[in-house]
Amino acid sequence: MSIKLPMAVLGLILAVAGSTTVAADESAEALSIRLKEMYPATKIERVQRSEIPSLFEVVMGKNAAYTDATGRYFVFGHLFDMKEQRDLTAERVEKAARVAFGELPLADAIKIVRGKGERVLAVFSDPDCPYCRRLESELDKLDNITLYTFPFPLDGLHPEARDKSIAVWCAANRAQAWAELMKSGKVPSSRKCDHPIERNIQLGQRLGIQGTPTLLSADGRTLPGAAPKERIEQWLLEAGR
Repeated sequence: MSIKLPMAVLGLILAVAGSTTVAADESAEALSIRLKEMYPATKIERVQRSEIPSLFEVVMGKNAAYTDATGRYFVFGHLFDMKEQRDLTAERVEKAARVAFGELPLADAIKIVRGKGERVLAVFSDPDCPYCRRLESELDKLDNITLYTFPFPLDGLHPEARDKSIAVWCAANRAQAWAELMKSGKVPSSRKCDHPIERNIQLGQRLGIQGTPTLLSADGRTLPGAAPKERIEQWLLEAGR
């Protein structure tokens, strides 16, 4: 059985729905303030209305949760659009975690250009990391690329990596010295110079980079691990999504 609503009633329903949306948008900001007061130890990065009425999405670093306007009860998990087959939570958390590539201190990286260099990548790499050496051979297969390598020694795992990184930076030809070190293990003769290695370590920590190697795309996405050339090519094509 179908029910026909009078036009006046239907108009009232639409008006209420519209005002509810506006109120929800306005209350997201208020809820953000309230949550920061209620949970001062939690880094609340963004609060916005979710696709489910009366629920707000709260992004906290790499985590997301859903709560009502009171902020007392939270549901942790992922929100899926089953019609579009999309993980909405994962998409938004990934975008929120993107790095502002244009703000990277590229002068603290070893720059290599192949071909026209139209595609741009950065990589955080440890000279004593076997996966970094494996990635290096895959990166060598890429053309039309500008690559910025940030030496990022993991002292806890590789106690000699810092000195090797400094030696590469102080070499007459950094790009050549890095390539020789990663391919054959040849360490440049020790020289003293001003170097950015400590700054790179602090930078990686600020960006939340937890392991090496980690690739960064020009649009701020990250790709951890020693990905093969084909995966890197595919990943580069996903820019802007």
